[in-house]
Amino acid sequence: MDRGELARVARAMMVKNKGILAADESTGTITKRFAGIKLESTEEHRRSYREMLFTAPGAAAWISGVILYDETLRQKTRDGVPFPAYLEKNGIIPGIKVDTGAKPLAQFPGETITEGLDGLRERLSEYRKLGARFAKWRAVIDIGAGVPTAFAIKANAHALARYAALCQEQDIVPIVEPEVLMDGAHSLERCEEVTESVLQAVFGQLFQHRIDFAGMVLKPNMVISGKKASMRATPEQVAQATVRCLRRHVPPAVAGIAFLSGGQSPAEATQHLSLMNSLGPLPWPLTFSYGRALQDTALSAWAGASANVAAAQKELLRRAQLNGLATTGAYAPAMETQAA
Repeated sequence: MDRGELARVARAMMVKNKGILAADESTGTITKRFAGIKLESTEEHRRSYREMLFTAPGAAAWISGVILYDETLRQKTRDGVPFPAYLEKNGIIPGIKVDTGAKPLAQFPGETITEGLDGLRERLSEYRKLGARFAKWRAVIDIGAGVPTAFAIKANAHALARYAALCQEQDIVPIVEPEVLMDGAHSLERCEEVTESVLQAVFGQLFQHRIDFAGMVLKPNMVISGKKASMRATPEQVAQATVRCLRRHVPPAVAGIAFLSGGQSPAEATQHLSLMNSLGPLPWPLTFSYGRALQDTALSAWAGASANVAAAQKELLRRAQLNGLATTGAYAPAMETQAA
């Protein structure tokens, strides 16, 4: 394990004004997204879509890294340049999603465990040779009647820590993603309570697995009301609760925190991030690692047509720039209606 290299890459991922583009949708997930624009999910269509995202001119001004899917990591531009090499040449760090998805947790109805540890050491070794410099593993925690249980939280925290240890062994920076879902009708207070329990368990396991905190990135949910809650918290309340929760449970040595958007609208996710960054000095940089919240408008503009590539790239860059401004607290909702 090269601690210096891990810390260097993690710091580069967390540079102010920039964030991480999550383009690691599984084939099943991107097929659903393509259905929304009435496009068949062929390998070439998926490749063309990812190429549109990665080749957006000047993207490195706002995007520090891209999380790829196994298929995408092996694909190339139309000119025959492997995507990881293209990204690196253009100042963007390539990463890879390595979990195989959340599956039902046996004997615990309504709860899941993320799988993918079998053979992970060998896969990470190959991914590094293919150009990946960081990885991502997502654990999913739902809030509902009787869930989450302490056991489900502990099981997912243990898997996250095992994954992180294997990454650092291969000189790959782990993004540790424990997501407390915003589905349901729970209150902001209930989300904060569960998020605190999850972060406490995750960092306890990371410490026991001897993870170098300076060589990892945390990708948490924001502390937010459930989508179906009758009284949803204000953006200011979300920012305050999230920062309070992180201060209590995330060691200052962690290289940075890159939030997931978790089903928020693009504008909502950007506003919350900006408000957090306006709450005064924090021990770690707060940035974004968004999928849909960066891609949705670009995907709609693209609609599978090569003639729309420039317009789609403009949409991607616009959202990336707004989120880049949010990393310094400089975003304002009025910017949403201003011309790009």
